[in-house]
Amino acid sequence: MFRKLGLTAFVGALLAASTLSASAETDLKFALDWKFEGPSAPYFVAIDKGYYKAEDLNVTVDSGPGSVAGIARVAAGTYPIGFFDINSLARFRDQNPDKDIKGVLMVYDRPPFSIVSLAKSGINAPKDLEGKILGAPAPDGAFAQWKAFVKENKIDDSKVKIENVGFPVREPMLADGKVDAITGFSFSSYFNLMSKGIAEKDIKVMLMSDYGIVLYGNAIMVNPEFAKANPKIVAGFVRATIKGIIDTIKDPESAIKSVMKRNETADEKIELARLKMSLKDNIATPWAKANGVGGIDDKRMEQAIEQIAVTYEFKSAKPKGSDLFTSQYLPPATDRKF
Repeated sequence: MFRKLGLTAFVGALLAASTLSASAETDLKFALDWKFEGPSAPYFVAIDKGYYKAEDLNVTVDSGPGSVAGIARVAAGTYPIGFFDINSLARFRDQNPDKDIKGVLMVYDRPPFSIVSLAKSGINAPKDLEGKILGAPAPDGAFAQWKAFVKENKIDDSKVKIENVGFPVREPMLADGKVDAITGFSFSSYFNLMSKGIAEKDIKVMLMSDYGIVLYGNAIMVNPEFAKANPKIVAGFVRATIKGIIDTIKDPESAIKSVMKRNETADEKIELARLKMSLKDNIATPWAKANGVGGIDDKRMEQAIEQIAVTYEFKSAKPKGSDLFTSQYLPPATDRKF
C-alpha cells in the first residue's frame, strides 16, 4: 500500500512538473505588416523549426493593415511586437510623444519603396515622371517618401499629377492604363501586376534606394511597456527570428513551404519569386552580409532622419537614431552572419 501511494505521488509530481513546464511557455502575438506572402517566410520558419519554442515562446502571427497603420496596434498593446516601417515610426512618435516604441531588429536594410510602371509609359528614370499620372494610396509607405525622392532627383513635382487610389485598385489601375505609374513595395506591386497578366518584361521597377533614398525599411518593433516588463522575452523573440531569417536566406525554396502551409490559395511559384526579390533587394544586402542581419549603421540612420524631415515637418525636435532603434536585444554580430 505504501509503495502504491508512493508511485501515485511520484506520477502526480511528474504530471505537475509537466504542467509547470508547459505553462512556462509564453503566448506572444506578433503582427505582420501585410498578408502571408513570400517575405513573411522567416517568422513561419522560426515557428516550424522550433526556434521560438526553444525560447519558451508560443508565437501567433497575424496579418496586418499595412506598414504604417499597424504601428498603432503595437502602441496600444494589442500586439506587443510588430513588423512595420521605421520611417513611419518616426512620424508616429512625433505625434504620440508618450509612446516610446522602438525598433529592435532591422529586417529591411534597404526599403522596398518603389515607383512601378509599364514599359509602354516610357518611364525609365525619375525625371520621366514629369507629365505623368502617379497613382498613390495616401497611407502608402512608399508614397510617404515622395517629397524626398523628388528632392534627390530634381523632379518638378508640379508636372506630376498625383491620383489618390486605394490599395486594392492600385495595380489594376496601372494595368488598365488609368495611371502611368504607382508607388508601392517593389515585391508587392511587381507580382500583383504579373497576376493581372502583365508580362514580366513589361514591368519596370525603380527602387527609391537606387535613386538617393538612404532610408531603412521595416523593422521589428516593440511596445515599450511590454519590453520593460519582459526584456528576456523580447531578446528571445529577436534571437529566434534571426535564425528564421538566416535559414530563409540560405534556403528560400524550403522556407516558402512554411508560408504555403498558411496560405494555400497563394501561387507558390509567385511567392517564392517574391521572397527571393525581397531577400536580394531588402534583406540580404551587402551591408547585412558584412555586418550581420538585424543591426543598423548609426551614421546612415542620422542621414535617414534628415531625409524623413524633408517629407514630414516634426512638431518637436527631430528624433535621434537612438529614439527609433535600440540594439540592446540583438545577439552578437557573429550570431547574425549568414
